This record gives sequence, C-alpha cells and structure tokens, in this order.
Amino acid sequence: MERAPLNALQVFVTAARTQNLTRAAERLHLTVSALSHQVRLLEQRLGCTLFVRGPRGLRPTAEGALLLQRIGPHLDAIDAALRPLCARRDSALSLSALPSMASSWLVPRLPRFFARHPEFEFNLDSSIELVDFADGRFDGALRYGPGRWGELETELLFEEWLTPVASPRLLAGRKRPRLDRLGDWPLLCPDDPWPRWFEQFGGTEPTRYVATFSDSETLQRAALEGMGVALGRLTMARPLLESGRLVALFPERMRARYAHYLVYPKRSLEHAGFKAFRTWLLSEAAAFRAEAEAGTGRAAAVPRRRSAARATSASTRPRANGGRRSR
Repeated sequence: MERAPLNALQVFVTAARTQNLTRAAERLHLTVSALSHQVRLLEQRLGCTLFVRGPRGLRPTAEGALLLQRIGPHLDAIDAALRPLCARRDSALSLSALPSMASSWLVPRLPRFFARHPEFEFNLDSSIELVDFADGRFDGALRYGPGRWGELETELLFEEWLTPVASPRLLAGRKRPRLDRLGDWPLLCPDDPWPRWFEQFGGTEPTRYVATFSDSETLQRAALEGMGVALGRLTMARPLLESGRLVALFPERMRARYAHYLVYPKRSLEHAGFKAFRTWLLSEAAAFRAEAEAGTGRAAAVPRRRSAARATSASTRPRANGGRRSR
C-alpha cells in the first residue's frame, strides 16, 4: 500500500475541525478549490465519503468522524514535535495577532518591514485563540487587553479610543443624532461599554439593543451594512472612516479600558528575527501615536515595557489572549 497522503490528511483534519471550507483554507493558506480537491482525492483513496456538505458548512460522516479520531492526535503530535525546531531558526519569525488588529493595523504596515528585512520569513497566525509560548511555536503576540499576562514581557504599543460609528446608509435621509439623544438610535452590542459612554457624555441608554456579536469584525460588518450604531475602536475603524464607508457621529471619544500590547517571553529577545521585528514595530507604533496626537490634539501615551509579577505556580504556562472578549 502507498504511503499515507499526509498533506491530504492535514487538509481533512483541519476541515473536520473547522467544519467550514473557507476557514480551513485560510488556516492552511490554500484556495477553497485546492482544499476541496485534496478532500476528494482522499475520499477516492479510502473509498468512502468523509463529509456531508450543507449550506452551513461541513459535517463529518461516521467514517469521517472515525478517521478524525484516529488521525488527529498523531498529526498534533507531529506538529508539536516540529514547533520548537522551527522556532529556533533565527530567520523564521512567528507571531500571533487578533484578526481585527492584524487586518486593520499590522498587515497594511508589514510591507515596510519586509522592505527593510527581506532576509526574514514571517509567519502570522491571525486568531483569537490563547497563545502558549511554552511550546515554542510563537515568538510574540499582539494583544488587546489590560497589559498583564503572567510572566511575559509586555510593551505598550498604543492606547485605544472608542466613539460611535455608523454607515452612511443608516444616516441617509436622517438628521445626525444629538449627543444626548443617541439612545434613540439603533445601537449594537450591549456588551460594549455603552453605559460608560452615556455616563461620560450624557443621554439615556436604550432599553434594548438591536443585536449583539461575539467578535469585533462581525460587529463592524453589521455597522457597515447599516444595521445600527457601533461603539467603534478607532484603530480598527480608521481605514473605513478615512474611506467614508463609516462615519464618526461625534468628535467626542472615550479612552478604552484596554490597550494594544506586544507580548513575548524573555527568550524571544535572543531571536534575531524577533528583535528586528520588535524594533520596527515599536517605531511604527510611535509614529502612529504621533499621527493620532497631531490629528486630535490629545497627548499620546508613552510606550513602556514591564515584566508582570511571576506566577505563583511553577507549573503555570505563560499565555496571552485578547482580554475580555479577545477580539
């Protein structure tokens, strides 16, 4: 019998776990058609159907569930064995970033890093999942949160500011809302700090909200479609505000309780790729703060680096996530 098709098995396991062809293709850096082709080849080789395809995604068949149970742990073990070896290569840099931060702020700036450092291989994992630096997979992470993550080194990149934003579609044919009457408009996501906004700027919080969403990108998409007013993060919404696809309803803004940080274990300072990236990133963040200060007349935050208190348990692994909602 021929050797097992490891690429096709990896594709199958990723598709089975995500139960979505698009998300699986994104994780594997493949097109959806290429991923589907690999699944079909595996099904032909095994002589059975592995997935039931429906309008809402994929569902493993009984044979597919059995294959996932038998193959998944072995592929995870191979991946775990290879991660520390990959992480020790000075020419390879692995970073984790929340999807909202990656798409709206980091990725548009990355070409400048590559122009300055073409010798490095850059691997970006855009995910809300926790980062476990103990396994050696990642050199650092960009996170939105309170600034304290166990034993990890934490450097402030910039503060975040919030302001109500809406689509021109929602505003069409209507007068702009008054600051003290914002509660009369359809508002999105009651989990966001709307009570603090009304307390700071006046008005009455609505008795009900139009909709709630579990992540910032979906919330922003809902605002773009004219579903309602979102309490938008200016860092994430800035490209859409500049293009006119979203509109800031008021000049007032509120400082978020969380901020954006670079988080990493101390060992990463010995990694050539990470050291170069850290220097470049802090420079980009400083320029971003200066630009924001010039545009608003407000003082920018000063970057700081600190080590949080050491964990009380030696067995605790350092992790970093995105704060309250890990957006």
